[in-house]
Amino acid sequence: MDFRFTDEHRMWRDTLDRFMENEVGREYTREKEAAREFPEEAYRKVAEQGWLGLLVPEELGGLELDPVMYAIFVEAISKFSLDFTACFITSMFTLQNIATNGTKEQKEKYVPGFLAGDLRFSVSISEPGAGSDAASVRTKAVREGDEWVINGNKIWCSGAHHPNTTIVLLARTGEDRYGGMTTILLPNDTKGIDMKKMPTMVRKSLGTTEYFLTDVRVPVTNTLGKEGEGWKIIGSHLQLERMSLAASYVGNARTALDDTIKYTKERTQFGKPLSSFQVLKHRMAQNEAELSAARLLVYDAATRLARGENALKEVSMAKVLAAETAFNIAFNGMQALGGYAQLAEYDMERYFREAKHGMVGGGTQEIQRTIIAKEMGL
Repeated sequence: MDFRFTDEHRMWRDTLDRFMENEVGREYTREKEAAREFPEEAYRKVAEQGWLGLLVPEELGGLELDPVMYAIFVEAISKFSLDFTACFITSMFTLQNIATNGTKEQKEKYVPGFLAGDLRFSVSISEPGAGSDAASVRTKAVREGDEWVINGNKIWCSGAHHPNTTIVLLARTGEDRYGGMTTILLPNDTKGIDMKKMPTMVRKSLGTTEYFLTDVRVPVTNTLGKEGEGWKIIGSHLQLERMSLAASYVGNARTALDDTIKYTKERTQFGKPLSSFQVLKHRMAQNEAELSAARLLVYDAATRLARGENALKEVSMAKVLAAETAFNIAFNGMQALGGYAQLAEYDMERYFREAKHGMVGGGTQEIQRTIIAKEMGL
């Protein structure tokens, strides 16, 4: 089996590396995160390149690249911050729900504006009483004539507060645990939505929200897919989302480890560089091995998705290992940098915060292991 990138893959990766260094940069990313500001300038640059449409079919104006090319994109743009990456991929993998399951009218309404960088998307699954147990959602949509009337409470809906954002809402429309859920397109400026951005220690640029829905009315034509297909649509969505997240952890962990290596080579104690001390060398060597393994799992999962296969187990394995690897690397980086790791200008504390979030966001480590075990027949 050949694990090497093709020439096309390498050229794509090199293009993205140059973009991140020359058009974005470490300081810009750091400043936006610290100010809790969306990286609007960088987002527009990505839109101008046409990269928001990486997975969008050509007939809808996209590039229609495969999940491997998408994984390369996600890994590369995660160089400086996972929060920065979330500002792009949250809309990208959510938009795919519309590109895949939407009606002709829905695609015409939403896809062009998204590709231009004017429209954004968020997916809303979790509730105060429905986190890992997503099928227990209680937010209810009741049909009245040609409208859905929606009432409930959603939480951890990242990016939902930004202007011109449409939420793919998972709501209960029937009593069946799985067959009684429907996905509904909900513009965030719809009357009856009370939304607030939450003061989290991560997701500062994209932001995550809690909101309440009180007699919110949207047309039945906003139904995404068929009534009762919500669980099926979200299940497919989660494979792409979790592969994306795993790729982002690998990309950011690479920078965190490189930063640690650089610091330990330059920092001298007891008359020699920190990199010469066995305890630090062995930690970094172990991290290098773990990172290589996590990266291989990411591209194995992406390759399976590109072939149209069910990659539920592989996606979960990639996410659980990549998240733990990113956290281990950031933890060891915090130890190696000592006091300097506490300073924002060294970036390590951001890597550490964001890596910890990776072990919960998008499906916890425990849930990923449960999925893997189930796929093993356990």
